[in-house]
Amino acid sequence: MALAGLAVFALFLVSDAAVGPSNSSESSFCTETKECLFFDLICKTPNYEVRHYDATKWVSTDVQAYFLETAAGKGFMRLYKYITGANEDGVKIDMTAPVIIRIPEDKKLLEPAVYTINFLLPSAYQEKAPKPTNEEVYFTDMPEMTVYVKSYGGWMLSMTSKLYSRLLAKELNNTQASYHNVFHYGVGYQSPMKLLNRRNEVWYISKGELVCATQEETPSDATVSA
Repeated sequence: MALAGLAVFALFLVSDAAVGPSNSSESSFCTETKECLFFDLICKTPNYEVRHYDATKWVSTDVQAYFLETAAGKGFMRLYKYITGANEDGVKIDMTAPVIIRIPEDKKLLEPAVYTINFLLPSAYQEKAPKPTNEEVYFTDMPEMTVYVKSYGGWMLSMTSKLYSRLLAKELNNTQASYHNVFHYGVGYQSPMKLLNRRNEVWYISKGELVCATQEETPSDATVSA
């Protein structure tokens, strides 16, 4: 599979901005917000996608909890208060998509873990955003990254997140892909009020050469430089 040229082309097809209108063809997953996180699709296999994201600024909070659902609920409300006026300027900031949650990989069932919930800041606030009034809310400068992605429907729950992250990890291991495995990201595009046609994703950040192959293919024939 000749992917080297495709990958180089995709990496240089950088959008005018990392955050942009949700009605763009680059952000078809974002159906409820004005703006969305843009990405460049490097390749797609039957099991996963490989995407490149530019550096972006997020507003974040950490929550210690036994379950992903508990952490997501508490973190969402903290960040929602920030964008609805709990900031030094008292301004309302538009909601964006997706919401991403950093999930530790070694989470034990009966032990709490620290989850990091992140709201993407709109394009107008990517350079400078009003300081949060809550000390538990802070800014995160997310570096550019290339990620392996697996999508699924329904709800992002502890069990579904673990299931799909394990499926993606197994698929990557089968193709000898290298990735950071201390944590993964749980990614959601819809609000809790939306009941149907929901989209969630699992992201692992890539390491070294990218692999765009199915289990049946020879990984050496489908690798590209990161």
